[in-house]
Amino acid sequence: MTHFQQLEKLGEGTYATVYKGKSVTGEIVALKEIHLDSEEGTPSTAIREISLMKELKHENIVSLYDVVHTENKLMLVFEFMDKDLKKYMDTHGNRGALDLPTIKSFTFQLLRGIAFCHENRVLHRDLKPQNLLINRRGQLKLADFGLARAFGIPVNTFSNEVVTLWYRAPDVLLGSRTYSTSIDVWSAGCIMAEMFTGRPLFPGTTNEDQLVKIFRLMGTPTELTWPGVSNYPEYRSSWPLYQAQDLSSFLPTVDPFGLDLLRRLLQLQPQLRISARDALRHPWFNDITQSIQREQRRMQPHVAPAPSQQGR
Repeated sequence: MTHFQQLEKLGEGTYATVYKGKSVTGEIVALKEIHLDSEEGTPSTAIREISLMKELKHENIVSLYDVVHTENKLMLVFEFMDKDLKKYMDTHGNRGALDLPTIKSFTFQLLRGIAFCHENRVLHRDLKPQNLLINRRGQLKLADFGLARAFGIPVNTFSNEVVTLWYRAPDVLLGSRTYSTSIDVWSAGCIMAEMFTGRPLFPGTTNEDQLVKIFRLMGTPTELTWPGVSNYPEYRSSWPLYQAQDLSSFLPTVDPFGLDLLRRLLQLQPQLRISARDALRHPWFNDITQSIQREQRRMQPHVAPAPSQQGR
């Protein structure tokens, strides 16, 4: 542990404590100290996180710099980020709600990080504002891959004990064990909506309550609207039959393009949810994609036209 000096404690989770730290070169870093049980050894969650984070190098994913393993401690050294999205909303927002350019930028960066994960066969599985980190330059990065899992084809049978309730996809809540990339897309939709209002879109207290809150807004699914829904282990035919509400009545500050994107992210049926890559091409992001293209053109060196091949 000699390379790094612990400064202050930033937070504590089930299997780790995070500190602000300083490297010998003076660089500020985040030190994630994994609690090792002498009987159990290194938790599988930590091993999973290390192997995934080393592979995932992207500007919207927190960088893992180093891993320091001693007899009774495992320390992951990450780039330092100023705060998570939850704290950012609490300190920068109007009662938690952010302004439109910020919401658009953060949603775009979130989807870009998710798309990169999915293209590298990784599901995050625990996306929530507390796991999205923001730095002073306004960059948003995905963090805490403790629950992430590389997915193979065919889709593996996964546990349904993932993702904080409020951001959990309905298919997971219904007990699906063969879920895929669409679960992260649902979480992204919930986070986008929350940035507009400062409040979680579906703040359920139990699995059942969470589903009812989703159905109140999105409509209760039936075999007609979601073929196969009654085969899920947690499906109940006794649920009240709610009609789908207009999203604009819940989210009056969201413009039509924004509402259209939200509807595509928050499809009850996982197969109908838009992919993260396709979501980045949605017209709501036109101004961002145009400014990225302008920047790319500006950065490209001017290439002189090739000499004519005629007359050879």
